[in-house]
Order: sequence, then C-alpha cells, then structure tokens
Amino acid sequence: MSAPGQLHGARAFALDAIAPMRWKNGGGTTREIAVWPPSAGMDDFDWRISVADIAADGPFSAFPGVDRQIVLLEGTGVRLRARDASFDHRLDTVGAPFAFAGDVAVDATLLDGPTRDFNVMTRRGRCDARIGRVSGAWRVPPQRGTVVLLSIAGDWHCDALGSSFGARAGAIVPLGSGGVLTPVTGSATHPCCLAVMLAPAIDTDTHGTPS
Repeated sequence: MSAPGQLHGARAFALDAIAPMRWKNGGGTTREIAVWPPSAGMDDFDWRISVADIAADGPFSAFPGVDRQIVLLEGTGVRLRARDASFDHRLDTVGAPFAFAGDVAVDATLLDGPTRDFNVMTRRGRCDARIGRVSGAWRVPPQRGTVVLLSIAGDWHCDALGSSFGARAGAIVPLGSGGVLTPVTGSATHPCCLAVMLAPAIDTDTHGTPS
C-alpha cells in the first residue's frame, strides 16, 4: 500500500479568504483548507480538511470508505443522528471532536441557530487522523505526514511558518519539521488551537498527539 503524500513546506491560511463551496449533497457550504492529493475531488481524496457552515437542518453527505471527525467551532451546536441508530450525539462543546463513519447516513438538527464546524475526513486504510487541542507550547512530532493547525482562541506563533496566526486562521505544516507552536502572550485568556496529525495508516500512533 502506497502512503499518502506529504505537503512540502509550511503555509498559512485564513478561513475568511477561502471561498465557500456547496456541500456534496447541496445542503450546506464548506471551505476547503487542504486536500491530498492536491488535485483530488470529493470521491478520490486520501484526506480532506475543511470548515462547514450549517444554517439549516438536513442530512450530511455520504462518503463511503471514509472516516470522519467533526469539531464544533462556533454556535450552540448540532444534534447528529445516525439513521441506523448507531449513534445520537449532541455536538455542543467547542473543540471536542466526534468521530463517525462516512458510510452512515446522518441527519443534522441545529440546537439553536447556525453553527460552524471543523471537518476531518480520511480514506479508510490509507490515512489516519488524530485531533488534539493545544493550550501551550507544542513541538511538531517527528513523523511522516502533515499537521493542520487552526486557532480557536488566541494568536499563535509557528516556528515552521516563521510568523503568527490568529483565530479563524491557521497553518499547514509537514510533520518532522521540528517547529514549535507557541501561544502569543496576552492574546487570549484561554488560548486554544486544534492540531490535526495526518499520517499513513501504517505509521500513525499516539506519540506526540496533544491532549
């Protein structure tokens, strides 16, 4: 099995600068932060990182063979119910990931108004993703793969990037770059940054994952 590729070089992104696209099923909008391979579409990616805006109740798009994780970023939350009754989950805690299979038909019901949610999708058997929350200095682990960073609160300095980013922004950094992520003093009372580590399925372990 060939390993998913690794993006070369660190780069920054800002969510407001990414054009929104309609969901696969047309029921919402998404802003694609990164995808591998770079030219991949919705049916042939190894991994895909995005942020979705949900403004109305409705079904999630189906992604057979894909493992999904979703994290509430803004809003009161959303109730996720599997049609096969395998789960009924209230996504109502900012920064807390929920994992489910993309094969499962899921209906989303807003709890109290629109939400913005962070989405991580990986092709099963090819790539694994681990999501952690960073609140202090954190060194990028020496693994193969890529780490995607997104600030929920506060400004963050990223050595590998050579600059800082704030809330609703982040960076994409190759694992093994040796860079350190550090909260900028005074930028937030409770700084928080999501760190998604993407690695080939045969390589992923828990070493270096922030908690």
